[in-house]
Amino acid sequence: MCGMAGYIDFNKKTQVDVLKEMTDVLHHRGPDDCGLLTEEFENCTVALGHRRLSILDLSAHGHQPMSYMNLTIVYNGEVYNFKEIRNELIEENYTFDSDSDTEVLLKGWHRWGPKLIGKLNGMFALVILDKTQQKVILLRDRAGVKPLYWYFENGVFLFASELKSFHKHDGFNKKISNEGLRLFFQYGYIPQPFTIFEGGFKLESGHYLVIDIVTKNIQKKCYWNVSDCYDKPKFDISENEAIDRCESLLSSACEYRMVADVPVGIFLSGGYDSSAVAALLQANRANKLKTFTIGFNEESFNEAQYAKNTANYLGTDHIEYYCTSEDAKEILPILPDIWDEPFADPSAIPTILVSRLARKDVTVSLSADGGDELFGGYDKYTAIKRKKDLFNKIPSVAYPAVKALLKSKLTQQVFEYAHYDNAADRLERLANMIGQDESGLLKTSSCVFTDTELQHLFTREVLDVHTAFDERLNGNWLDNILAIDYKTYQVDNILTKVDRATMSCSLEGREPLLDYKLIEFVARLDPQLKIKNNCRKYILKKIVHKYIPQSMLDRPKQGFGIPVSDWLGDQLKVYVSYYLDENRIAKSEILNPHMVRAICKDYFSGNNNKVNFKKIWFLLMFEMWREKWM
Repeated sequence: MCGMAGYIDFNKKTQVDVLKEMTDVLHHRGPDDCGLLTEEFENCTVALGHRRLSILDLSAHGHQPMSYMNLTIVYNGEVYNFKEIRNELIEENYTFDSDSDTEVLLKGWHRWGPKLIGKLNGMFALVILDKTQQKVILLRDRAGVKPLYWYFENGVFLFASELKSFHKHDGFNKKISNEGLRLFFQYGYIPQPFTIFEGGFKLESGHYLVIDIVTKNIQKKCYWNVSDCYDKPKFDISENEAIDRCESLLSSACEYRMVADVPVGIFLSGGYDSSAVAALLQANRANKLKTFTIGFNEESFNEAQYAKNTANYLGTDHIEYYCTSEDAKEILPILPDIWDEPFADPSAIPTILVSRLARKDVTVSLSADGGDELFGGYDKYTAIKRKKDLFNKIPSVAYPAVKALLKSKLTQQVFEYAHYDNAADRLERLANMIGQDESGLLKTSSCVFTDTELQHLFTREVLDVHTAFDERLNGNWLDNILAIDYKTYQVDNILTKVDRATMSCSLEGREPLLDYKLIEFVARLDPQLKIKNNCRKYILKKIVHKYIPQSMLDRPKQGFGIPVSDWLGDQLKVYVSYYLDENRIAKSEILNPHMVRAICKDYFSGNNNKVNFKKIWFLLMFEMWREKWM
């Protein structure tokens, strides 16, 4: 795991020390080594910088940038099947000076070019300079586990593992994007390909970019799309065969991710996903694997005891830490340093803590992210199905009348009289759902601020933005929303959270449930094997029950929540008072200070339900980010 940054300067004006500055701000991603390379061409300068966290081949042979013939590479990630690819290349008379996967990537690209991508199984973001073809290639893995940002304005092309590198280049104009602003306040993160800055983009998962340094032409190509996996014909196999094949693929994915020349551990929550990873790996080992858990003293959020019970049953070497409001108070000020564009998932706090806990003993830790999106685990999926079935009973000719009734002042007053929290908000949201398909229901239910609220929140007009949430797919209802969640919430919330948290303490995170072979298989299973008789993650549970008794695992799903809403009224209230001060908000001329004041007043006067808390948290995270980076 590493960090990389660089530029193509068509103006040839960048000072020589800028590359080092862009790379050094990524020291946390790669504390073990630093490498810089600058190449001059007739009409531009190309610069590649790299920070290394040594995982495979700890020697200097793994140093980057690495060159071979006409190619130079900088690379962040791990290719788990690099030994198989290496053997193919040896058969074609390639020789190797190291045991690193970087050299395999470099020589594989030399042999096959873009056809290499289809052979890769892993998490990766890489940049290749081809001096013969005078092209620069940016490539990101299928799931988007590893981040890669790019920016192109006024003759300067920048790339980096994190946006913070761009701030070190004079060619970067840090102007807030209207699209990024709206998307953040809709979802609490900014879906690909957008960023918070104008001219800045995330390279989408499953894509690569080709920059012709002669013509300045940029081509973006999609080499893998999860929607295509769901579109393929379903397997005609029995339930038992599906379970066995899925278990085999999952076991293989876990074993691949144990390959390292440094200690490896597992994040264990005690839920089905992380228990599956721990169980499959510990079952094949005599030595005890290290597992790590974060707990809370607030019982409604605490799953640490379940994780401990699972660890004891499996026989892992289990380590736990209990998170308190004091931990949150210590971490809150550094959140904008770690997430350098607005990010509002409160579970970032315990994710940092479990990463720090693990880093004391290991350099690599496996997590089980992706299980809900792959196997249909979230409550929201069945909730969407219930809404869809209910709304289908309403004749389409009646939609306008039903929507008008729900949005009427009289209906709002009735709901408020009945003591419904956020009556206007909830009724508008419900009205917007009428007539929507499952994709529209997913989008609407994922938004925290309604369209009406967004119109009043911003001081300027900010129009709706098309993202993967707006895709209309032709598959089964569950397949459709799993594919969309994979491209949105999973990559830009879950994986962004885990990558930044782990890398903030130089820990490599690996995701076995995002192995592309597993994804391609599960996507072609009958959806009934994912949600069967209202049992979510049906097939995964069948696998896990082979290793752990069902009685130890069956309980209501909690997720990786955190009692920060309780803490906001106590230790953290001072942050809200400062960052969301009406006069401070007014000076920025971005948000409507009167609406921000109203949201705060409503929350702290006792209307502190889940939706209002999210609104407060979104506002706080944005303002803390703005003070740090603008």
